[in-house]
Amino acid sequence: MAFVFSFTQMLLAGLLIVLVLMHSGKDAGLSGMFNPGQSSFGGTAVMERNLNRLTVLVAILFAANGIVLGFLL
Repeated sequence: MAFVFSFTQMLLAGLLIVLVLMHSGKDAGLSGMFNPGQSSFGGTAVMERNLNRLTVLVAILFAANGIVLGFLL
C-alpha cells in the first residue's frame, strides 16, 4: 500500500514542479509564451487563472498524500 502512495507522491512532485515553472515571473510566463501580443478576449487571463487553480489543487493533493504516507511508514 505504501508503494502506491510513494509512487503517487513522485508523480505529484513532478507535476507540481512543471506547474510552478509554467507560472509567470514579473513580465513573462504562460501568457507571454502562448500569446506575446495583447489579447482582446482575455483568453490568457483565463489560462493563468486555471493554471493557478490547478497548481493549488496539485499542491493540496501533494500535501495530503505526504501526510498519509507519513502515517503509513
